[in-house]
Amino acid sequence: MMKYLVSISRVLVGVLFIVSGFIKLNDPVGFSFKLEEYFSPGVLDLPFFEPYALYISIFVVILEVLLGVMLLVGFRIKFTVWSLLAMILGFTFLTFYSAYFNKVTDCGCFGDALKLTPWQSFIKDVILLVLILILFKGRAFIKPIVGSNAKRIITVAALVISALYARYVLRHLPVIDFRPYKIGANIQDGMNVPEGAPAAIFDYAWKFKIDGKEEVIVTQGDYPNVEGEFIDVETTEVQKGYEPPIHDFTLERNGTDFTDTLLVAPKLVMVIAYDVAKTERNVYSEIKTVTDTALEKGYQVIGMSASNDALTGPLINDYGLGFDFYFTDETALKTIVRSNPGVLVLEKGTIVQKVHFNDLDELEFKE
Repeated sequence: MMKYLVSISRVLVGVLFIVSGFIKLNDPVGFSFKLEEYFSPGVLDLPFFEPYALYISIFVVILEVLLGVMLLVGFRIKFTVWSLLAMILGFTFLTFYSAYFNKVTDCGCFGDALKLTPWQSFIKDVILLVLILILFKGRAFIKPIVGSNAKRIITVAALVISALYARYVLRHLPVIDFRPYKIGANIQDGMNVPEGAPAAIFDYAWKFKIDGKEEVIVTQGDYPNVEGEFIDVETTEVQKGYEPPIHDFTLERNGTDFTDTLLVAPKLVMVIAYDVAKTERNVYSEIKTVTDTALEKGYQVIGMSASNDALTGPLINDYGLGFDFYFTDETALKTIVRSNPGVLVLEKGTIVQKVHFNDLDELEFKE
């Protein structure tokens, strides 16, 4: 019986670790942003790890893929099972912490491909923990499926492929874009709520003083028809409403929202630098060249940043940029493009091109 349990657990754990690791390997920058959330003072309060979040991200996702491969082929079983156990214990702690304290609402376990609630993530990790404990107890039944040389070759090949893939997506953009800002997506459509979509439902706990005693009356919005002195009201969300894929996108300048105006522009270029203090300044000479070309061909060009004018102003002056920056939420900008800076080309709100700053020469502008 244990032999069959180990075999089933081996396949499930190995495949899940490879799939989960590969999805995050496709977007290690996105996973690093999630790690920064965990390291922030409001969560685990480990800010000294934040500058190394990307390196930790790459190490974790490559290790995740490798452990899945090593488990399936049966290579270094003792090391593999101990490593799987240590990793899942760490993941389980993080997902429980997120769920119980409602700190990080998405663990990033499957990147942007599959969104799980904190409690769903925790339950997933508990199930994985049980499966890995079965593997740990029955590791004597985990036999290699190929010869010694083949095991080493497969493991080394997985390491090399993972490292090369990580290098590619870091220097360019994720090969598979699971985000709502992928090429072909219309931003305005992504912000719309479809007709008939479920609305959020809240319980309102109204507190009154009636005949000298405090009483609480619960409704779903209506003010209670009672005689008494109103004291306070508390709201609790009992059913989450539909949330559009894009819900935090705005383009503001000097306190004015230009989102609707700019998203209907027939030819629009967006230069995105979520944080000017961290942006790759040495590419802005090339940014100027491509944006000047776009302007000559009738495109409207704007910058987008969460930085203030004190940072964007000197950048414009230093490189003679022919466009102004609009304010957008930093999280939204990090979601739009995994590059600082990155460039998008839109036609009436639809993204037709999106490039990393290493690929600016790939941009094409219509006459």
